[in-house]
Amino acid sequence: MADSSFDVVSKVDKMEAENAVNQAAKEIEQRYDFKGAGASIAFSGEDVLIKANSEERARAVLDVLQSKAIKRSISLKSLDAGDPFPSGKEFRIEVKFKNGIEQDVAKKIGAFLRAQAPKRVKSQIQGDELRVSSKSRDDLQNTIQLLKGEEFDVPLQFVNFR
Repeated sequence: MADSSFDVVSKVDKMEAENAVNQAAKEIEQRYDFKGAGASIAFSGEDVLIKANSEERARAVLDVLQSKAIKRSISLKSLDAGDPFPSGKEFRIEVKFKNGIEQDVAKKIGAFLRAQAPKRVKSQIQGDELRVSSKSRDDLQNTIQLLKGEEFDVPLQFVNFR
């Protein structure tokens, strides 16, 4: 019998991210406390650019984006927001959506699996994802539950269960 496997990935649905940014932009246009603050938010592929006339307003726009992301089931761990920096007369914040598991985090997950998962479970790093395999499907399901219970630096999804 061939090994069963699944992939551990960390991806943000691009459409959900775009919807979160669009909803944040609509709220910023309508809210009274943002009137005259020069506050705006723009999405360009992978990056989001937040602009406002003060550092506090820029942080408030970031807060609106974070709340919209949570409502769209996007983990805040996948948002990488920089610090506000002045640019001319305005302050800007650059926000990136993280996709993929970085090498050091993948190694940390692999070490965790070697220590905690059943001995028949094997893991290997494949680019920006982690493949977990075993002869027993029950071991794999137990491994998924084990990974869901542990905190890592990235949100984890489990795909391609075969």
